[in-house]
Amino acid sequence: MARSAHIDLPACFNQAKPLTADVRFIAVDVETASYEIASICQIGLAVVGFDGSIATHSVYVDPCVPFAAGNTRLHGIDAHTVRGAPFFEDLLPELRQALEAYPLVQHSRYDEKAFDAACLRADMPALKSVWSDSVAIARKAWPELRGNGGHGLANLKKVLGLQFRHHDAGEDARAAAQVTLAAEVAMGQKIKFAQISRQMAFEF
Repeated sequence: MARSAHIDLPACFNQAKPLTADVRFIAVDVETASYEIASICQIGLAVVGFDGSIATHSVYVDPCVPFAAGNTRLHGIDAHTVRGAPFFEDLLPELRQALEAYPLVQHSRYDEKAFDAACLRADMPALKSVWSDSVAIARKAWPELRGNGGHGLANLKKVLGLQFRHHDAGEDARAAAQVTLAAEVAMGQKIKFAQISRQMAFEF
């Protein structure tokens, strides 16, 4: 797909403007309804421009499975929250265009695995996307945090002074984007997101 062409997210994301070649990467986060990783009940996207701007979008998804009490306690989403929300298999075809057109960032590999599992359950092809892990990026930027609170979003929120509501997909996606941008500042170098390989590289 040509990077210069504009791409529309599904209407439920309330996209303010089309995605274009000005988009550098998209940070992605999901929440799940149960211990089944395919049970996506919220998708969050943080669209990061080459100018450092971040536009956040999120949508609830009907997971078509019962909610586990522990998951609901964590993120506050339940069957009432997702009533009338789109199903994953209805949302993915249009969303796929954006997620396969730009590099994706996730904080840990959970989100990629959730998309793969949800695609498998819906009998749809997995995303042909390039994923990078902001945990790995943070480890390179702040190695001193290993064994000292770690590189999870909760600790990075405290260390970096980030403001976001943990376990909301849109907020967590934005946090992953902010961690990535802050890591570039800390390292004094830009990350070059690969377009074919799933590996990230650093420009010096």
